[in-house]
Amino acid sequence: MKRRKFLKNSSTLTAGLISAPMLATCNENNTKTNGPDEISTGIKPIAICTWNFHNATAKAWEVLDQGGSSLDAVEQGVMIEEADVNNQTVGKGGRPDRNGDVTLDACIMDKDGNCGAVLCLQNIAHPISVARKVMEDTPHVMLAGKGAEQFAYEKGFEKEDLLTKKSMQEWTEWKKTSQYKPIINIENHDTIGMLAIDKNGDISGACTTSGMAYKYAGRVGDSPIIGAGLFVDNEIGGATATGVGEEVVRTVGSFLIVELMRQGKSPQEACEEGVKRIIAKNKDNTDFQIGFIAMNKKGETGSYCIQPGFTFRKYSEAGHVNNPSDSFIKT
Repeated sequence: MKRRKFLKNSSTLTAGLISAPMLATCNENNTKTNGPDEISTGIKPIAICTWNFHNATAKAWEVLDQGGSSLDAVEQGVMIEEADVNNQTVGKGGRPDRNGDVTLDACIMDKDGNCGAVLCLQNIAHPISVARKVMEDTPHVMLAGKGAEQFAYEKGFEKEDLLTKKSMQEWTEWKKTSQYKPIINIENHDTIGMLAIDKNGDISGACTTSGMAYKYAGRVGDSPIIGAGLFVDNEIGGATATGVGEEVVRTVGSFLIVELMRQGKSPQEACEEGVKRIIAKNKDNTDFQIGFIAMNKKGETGSYCIQPGFTFRKYSEAGHVNNPSDSFIKT
């Protein structure tokens, strides 16, 4: 799989191991919001997501531009990638587990701290919408496996075959040579996490993935775990993660980044610190990819990532993201 293109404003750090990545955004006039004074006069709406999913942020912006809520924006935004069968890391068309089953994870969180999640969900193309139903229609936060699937049917979701011909062929080919050992750093776990702030200054977030390709059946990463793959505190901001979920879970990464922003760090500083803490716990093994994006209540954004062997372009502005020619460079 070809890695997705990153964004502009390049800056290489620490021999290409650590840098600031993968943030796609849409906001009013495609420019960064101005700062503290806007809190009193009205925050400009903005939507950001991991990786170069411009169609997703465009959809989220459409919702925000029409006066919609940040919750509706993040749900409808990530649904674009869930429905894209050419994206083999999210939703329908996602790569299966070792048994050939496509299992999906997702979570969503609103401005009031309400949240919902689904884990190991099969046969449903839009797990993010099921997660929202869990949040709004049940007393629970998480539903898993067959229980989550049955709940989805009760809510009117239709059963679909999520395994596409392309993903099935790749899985079949993989089985010929695989020793059935965990594959940690293969380029097929490009989760989409999204954060949005609406005209009222309210923040929501969503995260959805098909997980690591050819994972052990039942494996769950950080994406549906509130506090790990996603966390929102409407007084402070929000954060979401991408990459190897096991590493994010161990540090409760997204919650950590929001707390760092509470302590006064900018979104960029908080993302960098979150990545560095993971590195500090893996001094003898950094053969994995991990990244965070964050947004604070002012509408300021940040992002940071680690990937051995790659130099990422540093992201420093929230606008000017529609140039697909800017990409990372393999070292």
